[in-house]
Order: sequence, then C-alpha cells, then structure tokens
Amino acid sequence: MLTIRQIAFWPVDLPLTDPFVVATGSRLAAENVFVRVTLSGGVQGYGEAAPFPEVSGEDRLACIGSLKQLSTAVLGQSADRFEEIGRLMREIAPAQPAARCALECAIIDALCRVRHMPMWALWGAADVRERETDITIPICDINTTIRLARHWHAKGFRLFKMKVGRDVHEDVRRLRAVHDALPDIAFIGDGNQGFSQAECIAFAEAVKGFGGRLVLLEQPVIREDLDGLARIRSETKVPVAADESVRSIADAEKVITRKAADYINIKIMKTGMVEARSIADYTLANGLKLMIGGMVETRLAMGCSFSLALGMKGFEVLDLDTPLLLQEDPVNGGFVYRGPRLIPSQGEGLGMSLLPGPLTTILA
Repeated sequence: MLTIRQIAFWPVDLPLTDPFVVATGSRLAAENVFVRVTLSGGVQGYGEAAPFPEVSGEDRLACIGSLKQLSTAVLGQSADRFEEIGRLMREIAPAQPAARCALECAIIDALCRVRHMPMWALWGAADVRERETDITIPICDINTTIRLARHWHAKGFRLFKMKVGRDVHEDVRRLRAVHDALPDIAFIGDGNQGFSQAECIAFAEAVKGFGGRLVLLEQPVIREDLDGLARIRSETKVPVAADESVRSIADAEKVITRKAADYINIKIMKTGMVEARSIADYTLANGLKLMIGGMVETRLAMGCSFSLALGMKGFEVLDLDTPLLLQEDPVNGGFVYRGPRLIPSQGEGLGMSLLPGPLTTILA
C-alpha cells in the first residue's frame, strides 16, 4: 500500500499578473515543476518545485535533472519513512532544495491520503483555524505601486509586504505614497539582501519619520552578514526576520547565537518539508518567532506550507500570497482564499488534484 511505485513530473509555466521584481532579480512567470507520486495501492500525492534562481541559485533545468536522480533513489521505499527519505535526498542533492521539496510533499500527500487525514493533522493539528496573509507589492514605479496597493486594499488586505532594496530613496517614496493613500495599513520591508546596513537603517528611520507602521524588516542585507542584521535590530528597534540567511538548522543556530533576528522565515523551498519542521521546532525552542513564506508558488506548494502553520503553534506572520499573484490557478480543491483569509481544507492530504502536462515518468 505504501511502497513508492511511480514518480511523474512535468514543467508548468504560469504567467504573473504583474512582473515580480525583487532587489536581486525579476520574474514574469512562475517556471515550476509539478510532481505526482503513486503508491503501490494506487493512491497518488502531489508536490511542486518552485525554484527561484535569483534568490536560491536553483533553476528549473537543474531541478528537473535532480528530480530524475532523486526519483531513482526514492522508488521502492515506503512513504511512511518520509523523514528518512528527506534526509537521504538532502545527502544526494544538497543544492537542489526545491526538487527535494516537491518529492517530499508528494510522498507526504500520498501518505496522508492513505491514512485518510489532512496534511495538517500529520504535523499535530495544533492551530487549525482561518489565518490571514500579507500581500506582496513588487519593486515598481510609484503609479503602479499605488494601483496595486489600492487593488489589494479593496480586497481587505492591510499588511503590505513591500519589496525594497534597490534604491533606498525611491523605496521610501513608494512607501510614503502608499501610506498617504491608505493610512490604515502596515508594512513589511523585504530587502532580499539588497540593502547595506546603513541604507536599511536610513530606510527604517525615514519610514518611521513619515508615520508609516513598519512591523518587520525581512532579510535586508546579504545572508552572511549576521552582524549587520544584529546591528539593524539594535539601531532601528524594528523586528528583523532572517530569510535567505537560514537554509538549515546550522544556519538557524548561527542566527540565534549572534542575536541576528527576531523571526526566522520558514520556506519549504529552501529546505524541504522535514528540514523546515525541524528548523521551526528549533527556532521556537530557542525563543525566536516564526514567519512562513514561499517562492512564486501555486496553491499546491503553498498548501504544504499552510499545513505546517496549521499543524504547529507559533507561526505569527503568514506570507502565503503568491498564488494570488498568478494569472490562473491550475489546482483543483484544497484550501481557499477569501480576501486575505486562508480557509483550511478538510480533505485528505492536501485535498488537491492536478491535470498533468507532458510527463516524465519513472517506474519502479
């Protein structure tokens, strides 16, 4: 019943409603890979790889090559050994976390379907309730920024994650324009490693100076600059979230030891599901807070992340909005959005299904 007998995967291109521009690069479409795992009893589970080379260095071509290699290693194993499988895949392909994540999610989805349980139940079912996400505004000109902000504000969003880090003066102008137009909103400033320490401090002080509510600074400086993160925390008094700086438990330990962040942003595409759960447990045990986000993903991968937030306690900030930035939704079933609210699925596994594209199939 639980033996992994077939793995299929296929690329998918999903245009975005607007260019997704961050300090380190841009996307016009999500260039992802869907994965389907079939167990010996016929039950199937789904996963998604969402590589973002400008952030992680992992592109789709390398991801597909890694999926071929990993599938060969995984076939014939039992889905209930998903934790061991996750560790094995990390040894085989340490630099391909999105590929590993897709396979892990598909295996776990199939296992939960066999057990007739939602995926969030596997992680503990400790916090199953409707949750609210922020919405991301990419780096763009002021007119586009205002247009997007008004659009999402009308749908009920009040926490705006502003992509910043290319030009501190322009960043401040954009945030001030949004604040002046919509004074009831709050900001997360996501630098994606684009700021220097001095630039980030100047940015934070300027936003506070015009009365903007800056609730979080996410990865303002390069991932190795933990002293910079610590200094920004100290001087701005704004909570800091470590994102790119944390891709493993070892990274999380360094951040915690150096007092470099208030939050650690869990992203399954950086680590895979098993490692993400371990990092989250470690973070909470050491007194830091949790944020959960993603790359440019559909509801499939985002549903896996949402399952962690529902299964565990401690996720205070949800940044699970990228399916809303896509022109179409290729996923059937599963959790749904009502404005900024995420409504949990009660279905088995993720409760989702996909129509497959041109398949690459690997059989046991």
